[in-house]
Amino acid sequence: MSQTDTPNIQALSSEVSQLRQELQLRDQLVQQLSQELFRLVKGNTNFMPQRAEPDVDMSQLQALREQLQAVEQQVTFYQEQITTRDAEIYQLRQSVQELTDRSRMLEQVVQELPQIYRRKFEERMAPVREKVAILQRENRQLQAELQSVSYRLALKTRNASHSGIDLPNFPRPASSPSNISAV
Repeated sequence: MSQTDTPNIQALSSEVSQLRQELQLRDQLVQQLSQELFRLVKGNTNFMPQRAEPDVDMSQLQALREQLQAVEQQVTFYQEQITTRDAEIYQLRQSVQELTDRSRMLEQVVQELPQIYRRKFEERMAPVREKVAILQRENRQLQAELQSVSYRLALKTRNASHSGIDLPNFPRPASSPSNISAV
């Protein structure tokens, strides 16, 4: 996980918790408004129109309708806010999930790097080891051939000295005395 991902995740997490608190507060307000509306409409016995005063009833009815309309507007506004916040929360959760998945992938890559480097190194070393093995085999063969040639040369030299082959004697120059002894 990179250093920039951690603050982003923390910021998103705190924002999600703040949005949840706002959502709970709005849910409480909607609940209170619906209870108040229910109390106004159902619990009020004076709400029922009386036949004696039609003008007063009509004005009260108009006032109640206006109140009801205001409450409905507030409920609609809060529902829109809740819908917007829900969409934001969903997007934030998606972002958190994507970042979490990305950080897991990066952690896995970091954990696998040593094995990858070892494998690549082994792949590169395989031809070198093969070449070294070939060179060592050739070296052993050459050493064996050298020993064989040395042995045959030694045999020839020994046989040559016993077979009585005369080696040529080169005349020595008379002007300069030689310190080389004749064999």
